[in-house]
Amino acid sequence: MAMQYNRIFNFSAGPSMLPVPVLERCRDEMLNYRGSGMSVMEMSHRSKVFDEIAVNAQRLLREVMGIPDHYKVLFMQGGASLQFAAIPLNLRKNGRADYIRTGNFSTIASKEASKYLKVNIAATTEDSNFDHIPAQEELALDPQADYVHICMNNTIYGSRFSYIPETGAVPLAADLSSCILSEPIDVSKFGLIYAGVQKNIAPAGMAVVIIREDLLREPAPDLPIMLDYKLMADKDSMYNTPNGWCIYVTGLVLEYIRSIGGVEEMARRNKKKADALYACLDESRLFHAAVWPGSRSMMNVTFRTGDDTLDAEFVKGAAERGMVNLKGHKKVGGMRASIYNNMPYEGVETLISYLKEFEAAHPAK
Repeated sequence: MAMQYNRIFNFSAGPSMLPVPVLERCRDEMLNYRGSGMSVMEMSHRSKVFDEIAVNAQRLLREVMGIPDHYKVLFMQGGASLQFAAIPLNLRKNGRADYIRTGNFSTIASKEASKYLKVNIAATTEDSNFDHIPAQEELALDPQADYVHICMNNTIYGSRFSYIPETGAVPLAADLSSCILSEPIDVSKFGLIYAGVQKNIAPAGMAVVIIREDLLREPAPDLPIMLDYKLMADKDSMYNTPNGWCIYVTGLVLEYIRSIGGVEEMARRNKKKADALYACLDESRLFHAAVWPGSRSMMNVTFRTGDDTLDAEFVKGAAERGMVNLKGHKKVGGMRASIYNNMPYEGVETLISYLKEFEAAHPAK
């Protein structure tokens, strides 16, 4: 399937692969969406046709994720990084928040939040280059905090929370950008969930925000209108012109996920891919996984040889074999295989085959 249309295996950390059936639907409906005589990219967000698209996307997200009725779903412009400011500006009450630093984006989020309230770093694994997730008992949480912020999956370093932190009465706000829809989660354990859509949902340019209704408050005077969660909830994300194409593709991807058996089936596929790739790395004498076994991401697998020249040779050879964007982030080096929802098992099999081929040609000393 992946090589259909001469497609390659794109291991990019984002934007990432989309399901071929979804891309085919986009192609077929591009010029004339269901008899409307126009493309989704051309239609008014106030039209009845687009309203049906937006309502359907929200309904499907609620269904697929099991979102309780007392949560609002928002389609926000600007991606996940804009939420780094929106969250403290919307949730501040006592003027303090806990942040757990487990990678690049949780660190950036905490620094952005510190512009608007007092930030307590409840735990960090920076000293070990973010190679694991701190345990619950290591979290120094403030019971008077307005919220606790985590990044569930760390795109750059390749780690993830395998548990949901207990935060008592303090709302838990979580960045799920690189793991949303990859496995079932209990939404009721979170006060707020947000995710950029460009990894597991849709093209870049939008963020999904899922927020418990009691956290929607009257805005402070300094809250920018486009970051106002309550306003966006009251206007069904249509205060201004939204990213209509992203909302449309979101609905198609959610239909696809539902058709294959939901996030439960997606989790089974993702675990199979990750288990196979980590098993290969753990058996290798040349390649080494960068993250502790108990903290390893199912979505972003980081590994290296320990030799920058060999790493570069591996990445070059992979691209020649139809596997692209395997170069690790500059903060980490080595390689990173992002095996999001829409990376087929065939892509991971091809990568494993090349790992073994490369090791045979470069035996460890």
